[in-house]
Amino acid sequence: MQTTLCFDFGNTRLKYAVFEDGTFKTLAVMEDGLPETIQKLVQQYRPAKTILSSVIHHDAGIETILAQSSKFHKLTYASKLPVTTPVGKPETIGADRLALVCAAVHLNPGKHNLVIGLGSCITFNFVNKFNAFLGGSISPGLEMRLKAMHEHTALLPLVAPNWNFPLIGYDTRTNLLSGAILGMAKEIDGIADEYALRYNNLTVMLTGGDMPFFEPHLKGRIITNPHLLYEGLYAISELNNG
Repeated sequence: MQTTLCFDFGNTRLKYAVFEDGTFKTLAVMEDGLPETIQKLVQQYRPAKTILSSVIHHDAGIETILAQSSKFHKLTYASKLPVTTPVGKPETIGADRLALVCAAVHLNPGKHNLVIGLGSCITFNFVNKFNAFLGGSISPGLEMRLKAMHEHTALLPLVAPNWNFPLIGYDTRTNLLSGAILGMAKEIDGIADEYALRYNNLTVMLTGGDMPFFEPHLKGRIITNPHLLYEGLYAISELNNG
């Protein structure tokens, strides 16, 4: 049985997913990004292949450990991909966005795909039926919006996200949740509708750690997949690690 470890170093959390013979097995959050932590994971899983997607400044020793213990690939704009990337400055595209669109074309070949990632920011990522990643848009994510309302006002508290709140908030907490989460939900639905008006045969997929807060408030045609980014990383690993 061949094991692949897919590492995702995001702005908020460091995670890794385990695949065995191409099948997703588990996802875990790392306590830190120290080389010692990576070494323990390598010893535990004995991976044949590893891949790293990072949008932060991480310890370079991590890459050395992974390269010495497995077939290792670091995802960049120069990686072999099943999609073409926008002209201009492809080196500025986030590794997480590349992984999402690669997962979309792997799962939905021959279709237009809009992939929405819910992380520190919301990313809208469009790849057409010819596997051309054309770009999309970026806006503030849930935690960023809740923190902004707290930090840029004198009296508004910082509230924890929760999916269960009324349309008409009855206190400060529910007012903040209704504004932030319903506002984002309508933004997601609205942008998806705009794409659907322009492109027939469109698949819309949603992923990311904040996804559970939004699922009850979105239109049913949006497909949710909590492991989409990791499925994309695995597909890219297979392309680049042989």
